[in-house]
Amino acid sequence: MRKPFLAAAAALAVAATGVVVVTQPSAAALSDVPKDCRVSTTAYRADGQRLTYTYNGGLVGTSAYAGDELRWVPSAQQQIGASGDDESFRSTEFAVHPTDGYLYRVSRRGELVDGAWRVPEVTVTRLKAGFGSTRILAYGYPYLYRVTGSALYRYTVDPSTGVPSAAVRLATTGWGTVNSLVYERTAGTGAGALDVLIGTDTGGQLKEWKINRATPTQITAKVLRATGWSPFTSLSTGFCADHPAGRPLLAITATGKASVHFDANMNDGLGTDIKGGSLGDLGWTARAYGQ
Repeated sequence: MRKPFLAAAAALAVAATGVVVVTQPSAAALSDVPKDCRVSTTAYRADGQRLTYTYNGGLVGTSAYAGDELRWVPSAQQQIGASGDDESFRSTEFAVHPTDGYLYRVSRRGELVDGAWRVPEVTVTRLKAGFGSTRILAYGYPYLYRVTGSALYRYTVDPSTGVPSAAVRLATTGWGTVNSLVYERTAGTGAGALDVLIGTDTGGQLKEWKINRATPTQITAKVLRATGWSPFTSLSTGFCADHPAGRPLLAITATGKASVHFDANMNDGLGTDIKGGSLGDLGWTARAYGQ
């Protein structure tokens, strides 16, 4: 998700010491991605341990904080927000339980103790039923998008309670082949405002969707890249401090391989200027989710 909190989240992940953290020199593919770009993604190991994979300043890293775990692995997850400093942080996310059909809010508090990050508090709050079989969540305030089967739904999130409204079905077909989906930005104003989302599908395409906020069943799609993206089940987008029109993309496969890319102009609707490539194995095969 292209939001200001990502800067804090990325910095936290890279700065942590005394936990499972590996930072390594950038691979050859990273020469195409400016060092002022940051992007990260969340994953959950089979035992419920939360992990983070980050590209930051030309380096890549993985991290796992002590105590940062659930008793279950979400079938879908979406970061809501985060804030922090050099010694503490707080973050929240939406998570769908794999069996009970509920959407939850997961809140965590982290702190730096003796040079190592740990998470002494994880709070799980049940929000709403009816989320069984959810494959993908994407959030752009105040809307939460959900992919289940071949359908796409939208919910309006109450800013005071965090509870989504009743579902609005936007499409009944065409979404079964979508592997990943992430909200990036809102373009335009008033009745012409559009939510812009990007993602990948099983046919290998990298696509951009524009959803009219006032009339959300009006959806247009454009192919940015026609091939090469089918292995990715998680796609995240970040920001670049010195390239405000550009965007970094972090893509993860189900087998634990990663790629990082840079799109020099996210507003042109073109994929011909996207550069980058594979980073290889991450060292774990935890389930990753787009951000």
